[in-house]
Amino acid sequence: MQTILQSEEINPAIELANRILTQLDRILLGRPELHRLVLTGILSRGHILLEGLPGVGKTALVKTLGDLLGLQFKRVQFTPDLMPSDILGSHILQGSDDGRRAMEFHAGPIFTNLLLADEINRASPKTQSALLEAMQERSVTLLGATRQLPDPFFVLASQNPIELEGTYPLPEAQLDRFLFKLNVGGSDVDTLDQIISTRRRGEAPQPEFIVSANELAQLFAVMDRIYLPKPVSRYISRVVAATHTDSPEATDDVKSYVAYGASPRAAIAMAEAARAYALLAGRPTVGFEDVKAIASPVLNHRLVLNYKAKFDGVNAQSLIARLLSQIDETGIKLPRDVEIEK
Repeated sequence: MQTILQSEEINPAIELANRILTQLDRILLGRPELHRLVLTGILSRGHILLEGLPGVGKTALVKTLGDLLGLQFKRVQFTPDLMPSDILGSHILQGSDDGRRAMEFHAGPIFTNLLLADEINRASPKTQSALLEAMQERSVTLLGATRQLPDPFFVLASQNPIELEGTYPLPEAQLDRFLFKLNVGGSDVDTLDQIISTRRRGEAPQPEFIVSANELAQLFAVMDRIYLPKPVSRYISRVVAATHTDSPEATDDVKSYVAYGASPRAAIAMAEAARAYALLAGRPTVGFEDVKAIASPVLNHRLVLNYKAKFDGVNAQSLIARLLSQIDETGIKLPRDVEIEK
């Protein structure tokens, strides 16, 4: 049976996590909640999809995170002519001094800790699909040989909204491999004023410290021990099940607007992300509020809405918010004639 973390075990991890968030907020201005969710995704060992228009700081966020966490970082600019071998690597015929020739593997940029797939939806579906095995199994298979990727391994991808020309929407199978989809919007007036007043040419300051490999490993170890109570895990299961129209938990909104609900991978993602969010909040145990905080980033790219949703102006975010408001946390269904004393 899992034991609850003691204060002497969890406090150093909370302090380190808060120091990381403080540095992100200092280096990249105006988006504290986005930084909290990105770090939540990293602690959950998940991949993150950042969606937003060009120039809003998606690339800067990923690069800063890699520098701060001391992770090996590589960036691939996705373009229509990018090939799978440009990401995974390839075999090249090499000659030796004795005249013999053999195929030698040259690793691609995917063999790193943190891969930035920049503008991932500008590459063709063939190239996009090259990431599927890496994102799920953390390995790459070429010519029958399977090679493990470094540990930890994350894909943080950026994409422009699919309404823009020259983009290829990611298929559902690949979207499902992203723990979060986070929308990166523009900056407000105060943030823009601070940027142009304090940072010439938009250059951000360097991190004041770098997390060591041992510190990061300890942070992961503490996150793994965050306790998930049975009522909360049951609540997660009910929320995910409620996204399917044939589920007894499904609400009227789901039955009206959802074509396909979330997969079991979504429930796993919610459980891990809720643990990480609880850690960042300084709690050794996951609460219902942690699940609600990460539900939309986990589910918003996993729900396939029907034509009626588009016609009625219903998007995934609003649907998830309504779903959470309609599902009782306790799961207790009282008879209609029973009133609860307040």
